[in-house]
Amino acid sequence: MTRLPVIIGFGGIGAAGRSSFHHAYRRTVLDSLPASARTRTLHALAAMMGLVHFKDGGYVTRDGSPIAVTDIAARFEAQIRAHTLIRRLEPQYFDADQMPVQLNFVIGPEGTAPLRFATPNDELPNPLPEGWRIASEGGGLTHIEITRPTDFRIQSHRKIAVQSAGQLPTGFDPAQLYPSRFHPRGLAMTIVAASDAVKSIGIDWETILLKLRPDEISVYASSAMAQLDQHGTGGMLQARLRGGRVSSKQLPLGLNTMPADFVNAYVLGNVGCTGAIAGACASFLYNLRLAVEDIQSGRRRLVVVGNAEAPLLPEIIEGYHAMSALATDEQLCKLDGVSTPDYRRASRPFGENCGFVLGESAQYFVLCDDELAMDLGTTIYGAAPEVFVNADGFKKSISSPGPGNYITLAKAVAAMRGMFGEHAVAMQSFVQAHGSSTPQNRVTESRIFDQVARAFGIENWPVTAVKAFLGHSLAPASADQLVSTLGIFEHELLPGIKTTPAVAADVHQERLHIALQDLDLRGRAEIAFLNSKGFGGNNATGTIISPRLVHAMLQKRYGARAFADYEKRRETAQAAAAIYDETCCQGPMVPIYNFGDTRMDETAIEISIDTLHLPGIVNPVDLRIPNQYPDMV
Repeated sequence: MTRLPVIIGFGGIGAAGRSSFHHAYRRTVLDSLPASARTRTLHALAAMMGLVHFKDGGYVTRDGSPIAVTDIAARFEAQIRAHTLIRRLEPQYFDADQMPVQLNFVIGPEGTAPLRFATPNDELPNPLPEGWRIASEGGGLTHIEITRPTDFRIQSHRKIAVQSAGQLPTGFDPAQLYPSRFHPRGLAMTIVAASDAVKSIGIDWETILLKLRPDEISVYASSAMAQLDQHGTGGMLQARLRGGRVSSKQLPLGLNTMPADFVNAYVLGNVGCTGAIAGACASFLYNLRLAVEDIQSGRRRLVVVGNAEAPLLPEIIEGYHAMSALATDEQLCKLDGVSTPDYRRASRPFGENCGFVLGESAQYFVLCDDELAMDLGTTIYGAAPEVFVNADGFKKSISSPGPGNYITLAKAVAAMRGMFGEHAVAMQSFVQAHGSSTPQNRVTESRIFDQVARAFGIENWPVTAVKAFLGHSLAPASADQLVSTLGIFEHELLPGIKTTPAVAADVHQERLHIALQDLDLRGRAEIAFLNSKGFGGNNATGTIISPRLVHAMLQKRYGARAFADYEKRRETAQAAAAIYDETCCQGPMVPIYNFGDTRMDETAIEISIDTLHLPGIVNPVDLRIPNQYPDMV
């Protein structure tokens, strides 16, 4: 019996806000929501952005003025809309109009007379550059004569060519929610996002551990670019060049494994399996594949999987700009025939576009096998039956697309056809496109979709692309897709690519419905295909099925009576999860952060021939490992 990997919790933070309980998803379809859901979404964002908080039995604004709960949405709606999703880079990151740079130039003597200047003694370079000599010393200064041209660098600034990005909601700083201790931004986002996912379950982590052996748990998470800000690798590489020193934390915290390591060490206290798979922009699906295969095989019973990326740094933006990958202000103006770019519409998947928009995101999901979910009585948000990964083969350009994505999507559709039949795939599925908003992607990815649809008899296949709202978050890009997908399952409303006014003429869409407005999918939102394409030939397609399909499968496997008992147990978890959600809507999120508070006494570990007992953990590690090769040994 193959175990089904079901999603029992999810959370995170990105340009649309907090992911748990579908808040971030609802921001992307805000204008299509019923009034009550729209009000709730705006309320949650107002709390996240620090515009309001709950105090002494009522809500107050940032300046301490009281405000009625019924007035929050109307009071702050314009501000929330303007400071979420893709928008112009805000000063909290860096001044995009005055990005710091160093200019190189040569200074030397004019004619035969040496050039003289003075410098403090303690700033004198040692050894002296060639062509320098000490003329005199005194008063703490050394007078230098330069007898030949010397290279100098001076601090200056310039306007950066790319000024649009998918940024966290203005006013929300994950590092302020816990003792971050100079953590890189991506790791601070990890702590908050993973905590949100775990708390969304509605069951204490310690209660879940009572059902599991410690080695039945795994965490798979990574970042693609690693931690490149001043607290990570970027600061380490720049320290000496900027006249500073390297800290003891910058190198280890800069590793791309740290999103998994931080979850293990500070959120879960996990001693089970761990890993960090990097597959460029497909990294999330690469990690999800490990989780799915672990649960299917029974090697693990519960897996936390996710990614975090904080790439809104001048150096990273410059790097992608040098590849001609990003939408520049100049190109956006040219597309629209205007002098000022529309930053909100900078990302235009499948339309007339000019490059993608970087975004920051951290998203985490808790998956377990179907039996454990039934036993715990957890809410099931969906399931991930399969994830397919394929490379591109020989390539001329490492960044260009190739044939691997044809394989991944075709296998994903074939797998769901085998599980649920032709009708379900043709009439009840939709596609979360990679949709990077580049001219090359709109042609190549749409061709893949159109050809696969033709092969499987699909017509009018709904397609959306969340990068239109959130930007391209690199490693978590498909995690952003999954957050949106779970919201679609709940509300049966596909977010339209509203930043794209029209589908470009070179897009292959004979059998596709590329939704440019929010699309009603009532009765048709049961199977999702998450498609991802990464630099270097990293292709992945994940299959996600709705909770409605999962519930039907569980009733078939366990019977109506067992499922009814599960539904009763689920009420307790749902009530606790609702309390957590309400707490987040009242003020700052409170992440789980255990920094050395419950360190394990290794001298108390007990090992026998059959088991290994860890202090503080109820269930032992099973050492009765069977021979996997009885026919050979």
